[in-house]
Amino acid sequence: MAYTQSGATGTGFRSQFGPPVAMALVIFAACLFGISTRPIGFLATVWPANAIMLGLLIRMPGTATALGWAGAALAYLAADLLTGSSLPKALILNGANLAGVAAAYMVYARLPDGMTRLEKQTSMLWLVIASAAAGAAAGLFGALANPLLFDGGAVAGWTFWFATELVNYMAFLPVILLAPAPTHNDPASGYSWSLGGWANLMPAAALVASCALALLIGGPGAIAFPVPALLWCGLVYSVFRTSVLVLLYVLWTLIPISADLIGNPAVYDEMSLVSARLGIALVAMGPIMLGIVTASRARLLGRLRHLAAHDQLTGASSRAAFAQDVQEQLSVSGSGCALMMIDLDRFKAVNDTFGHAAGDEVLMAFAERVRRCLRKDDLFGRQGGEEFVVFVADSLEVDAIAERIRVAVNSAPVTLNDGRAVEITASIGLLVFGRPTAASVDALLVEADALLYRAKNNGRDRVERAAAQVASIPQG
Repeated sequence: MAYTQSGATGTGFRSQFGPPVAMALVIFAACLFGISTRPIGFLATVWPANAIMLGLLIRMPGTATALGWAGAALAYLAADLLTGSSLPKALILNGANLAGVAAAYMVYARLPDGMTRLEKQTSMLWLVIASAAAGAAAGLFGALANPLLFDGGAVAGWTFWFATELVNYMAFLPVILLAPAPTHNDPASGYSWSLGGWANLMPAAALVASCALALLIGGPGAIAFPVPALLWCGLVYSVFRTSVLVLLYVLWTLIPISADLIGNPAVYDEMSLVSARLGIALVAMGPIMLGIVTASRARLLGRLRHLAAHDQLTGASSRAAFAQDVQEQLSVSGSGCALMMIDLDRFKAVNDTFGHAAGDEVLMAFAERVRRCLRKDDLFGRQGGEEFVVFVADSLEVDAIAERIRVAVNSAPVTLNDGRAVEITASIGLLVFGRPTAASVDALLVEADALLYRAKNNGRDRVERAAAQVASIPQG
């Protein structure tokens, strides 16, 4: 008993302290990276810690606690103090960091999950609003810090902090919000780190080439050279992959700009740097926004295709979609296929006795019972009314499947929403055949339908089986 209690206590400890501690360690590492990009006397060129903290607060609710915020504050302070900052400077700088994260978190805390996962077309608007809120809040500390720490003006401090925070959030936050779990690397999902095959590498290759050309030519317009390639990435890749490439573009842009300023302090102009960072932030918006719209459109088209190919009431394939799927299966199946025509017995009496709404409930329950009897590759469609059809590309098991369906349908009454019970049975016409041509599918349906009516004439609630007469029709 004592061992069990100890284990439960250990689990509770990990549950309570694990996420905040993990977030603190990640923020500490991110701060050290940011400090390594900090020119002497200036803010960091790249500062990912704030966007990472915001992303973790959103994606890991266990970190959004008093303990989580306290651990993050200590991580910020520890990183600055260990790298030589004085305590007053560290308090001011990290007060700005925490204020910005808090402002952005208040924006996101009121949004639905689809917004935080960048699935809605307005997601980018809210990302910009949250990033701007973070920049504005951090800028208040910048207005204080700039005169005290950098001998600058308050307005310039607010402006510089705002631009710096905006570009960092715009670059890092989408990646954090969309990053897959460490064990998730399914290319079909769009959350894989891979870009796919060689053909899919072309937009990324164009991005690399345009960045190299920008470095070669230089000048104030160089940061815009990769824009067409970034937009191409937004059209081709998932939002996550696009956001990763945008982040790399931002890093590629910020670091050379900073290096040029360090190498030649005489040309340093604070407002030029603010302008460049705001421009980079605006460039980052475009491909991610395009990616969100493209993904949203693809999901909408997918839903429309699904609605066109499926019966809305039962979820079974529509008549036309079922016929097309059968033709595709026949083109790859070997010999030994089967077609089942299934009809609910005396369904008209159900509608007349219980009403058409009750009839719809019965059809949905019937379809679900049939679906549970099928295997992954079996096809299930609705021909019309109470008549359904099943295609099985393996006639060795079809007798067992047909009987399983018959038993499942009449295994229990269907309980309606108003509590009434409806007894149902089904008759099945089972047609077994070899490998027919696509041209014989309609004829097969006619034969299966004849078997169905034989089952009804022989007493209903039964399976009538026969071999197809048209199975040997040649192509053409």
